[in-house]
Amino acid sequence: MTENVSEAEAIRIHNEYARRGRELPASRYTLRQPSAIFLREGTGRLCLEALEREGMLPLWDRKVADLGCGSGTWLLQLLLWGADPRNLFGIDLEEERIRRARYKIPACDLRVGDIRNLPWPDASFDLLTQFTVFTSILSETVKKSAAAEMLRVLKPGGLVLWYDFRVDNPRNPNVRGIGAREIRSLFADCSVKLRSGTLAPPVARRTVPISWILSLCLERIPFLRTHYVGTIRKPGGARR
Repeated sequence: MTENVSEAEAIRIHNEYARRGRELPASRYTLRQPSAIFLREGTGRLCLEALEREGMLPLWDRKVADLGCGSGTWLLQLLLWGADPRNLFGIDLEEERIRRARYKIPACDLRVGDIRNLPWPDASFDLLTQFTVFTSILSETVKKSAAAEMLRVLKPGGLVLWYDFRVDNPRNPNVRGIGAREIRSLFADCSVKLRSGTLAPPVARRTVPISWILSLCLERIPFLRTHYVGTIRKPGGARR
């Protein structure tokens, strides 16, 4: 029964990605859009601050895997933050996205698959990243399996960099916000540190073209921040 649930969830996610590809304008998330630049830069700043606080920088000698890596957007960002491409790994459900990622970053180890069954040995990575993967998973069973797999391949003392919606999207029933209590329950034995961030994207799309400063001010209002940026530290090991 569990396997049937997991397979059904994988098919649902695949179909949802296909729907977004058909129905959403291709320009929605490109850096041609001022709001996309604003959101990407804000996310990057928060992520770098979290990595610095946790002593994970510099990244050059860290083994890092991006889970749900898509076409390599955040893998490229990790390169800009100093990661060695030979130490970068990624996995995604969509074969076409992995094909595009391999074209961009041929030195990375990129696989087609899902995070319920990661293709790497135990304790392989210093750092795992996940950007808006868990809110695409509606099954509690699959979330628990994914979290367990993440901890399996993470070294003792290793870190998960977490970025995901903390609230539901009322216009899209195929995603579900994941709150602090649920995150801590999925990683029950870990040290979890979370902070809210990111101006609600529908607001940013309206305000950024008018005023970047106004958008930064709005982002300081807690109820307008839609995501959690955080770190999850696996027990054990020595920090360096």
